[in-house]
Amino acid sequence: MAGKGTRLRPHTLTVPKPLIPVAGKPIIQRLVEDLAASVGGPIAEIAFIVGDFGAEIERELISIAEGLGAKGKIYHQEKALGVGHAIYCAGASMIGPCMIAFADTLFKADFSFDTNSDGVIWVQKVKDPSSFGVVRLDNEGYITELVEKPAVFVSDMAIVGIYYFREGEKLRAALHHIITNEIKEKNEYQLTTALEHLKNNGLRFRTGEIEEWLDCGNKDAILFSNERMLEFHRDSGLVSSKATIENSVIIPPCFIGDNAVVRNAVVGPYVSVGHNSTVENTVITNSIIQNKSQIKNAVLENSMVGNVSKFIGSKDELNLGDFSHFSKR
Repeated sequence: MAGKGTRLRPHTLTVPKPLIPVAGKPIIQRLVEDLAASVGGPIAEIAFIVGDFGAEIERELISIAEGLGAKGKIYHQEKALGVGHAIYCAGASMIGPCMIAFADTLFKADFSFDTNSDGVIWVQKVKDPSSFGVVRLDNEGYITELVEKPAVFVSDMAIVGIYYFREGEKLRAALHHIITNEIKEKNEYQLTTALEHLKNNGLRFRTGEIEEWLDCGNKDAILFSNERMLEFHRDSGLVSSKATIENSVIIPPCFIGDNAVVRNAVVGPYVSVGHNSTVENTVITNSIIQNKSQIKNAVLENSMVGNVSKFIGSKDELNLGDFSHFSKR
């Protein structure tokens, strides 16, 4: 999660993209909770590979790991030299069985897998594979080829960014090999290059399949992911018992956080209202309001409002970052 998240600005000016909340939880927290549930046993460590996010963000990431009974570890990628390089920055944590995940996507999937496999790479069929790393399979279901963003058609099975390795040390050695030998693709050190190196040295990889793959790369994608996550969890008590709901209609599925106030409003469907936020005299649909923010006298749809922000206005489609005030007079 070391990228700058430029496509999601202004929301990534103060927090990294994986900490943007979707259906009331940060993207990264949802991801690690889902993966942790697939393991079926204790997790020794959860490592986060970050850029320069600051000490407060790093403490939040550590607390996510500790909430799952694991040790949290922070690694820094100081230069953007590719995904393979980013993962190599966490080489000290590649000991024994490990999973690797890209932190800007969410999934609906059964992540159970055979832990005795050399490795598992999760994939999904896509219409345009030229924007993804893809795999080709043999008749037994083993991966025979991995290609990063192919210019000509190789396969429509796109790598979604979730991996399992039975021996993390072998992945670390493969990444060390491509970096020390300056083996680059598209001028970066790619994870697919290391995987191809492992395959050529005898490791056999199987695939796991994703039921639904949710991108979180820009505002509209985040809003769609929020909608789908609210649907997935609509029976999970998404409206906090600590929220205040007065003279209002909540159209499910919606998330209403702790100490949120919804007054004289119609909220939903597909709305997330963060902790300690207020929505008053407002109609709002398909939107995310983050924490400690205030919405008043508005009709909003397809909108995102950051933390500690205020919007007083009229009908709009809004994209308001953290610590912002807007009043339409």
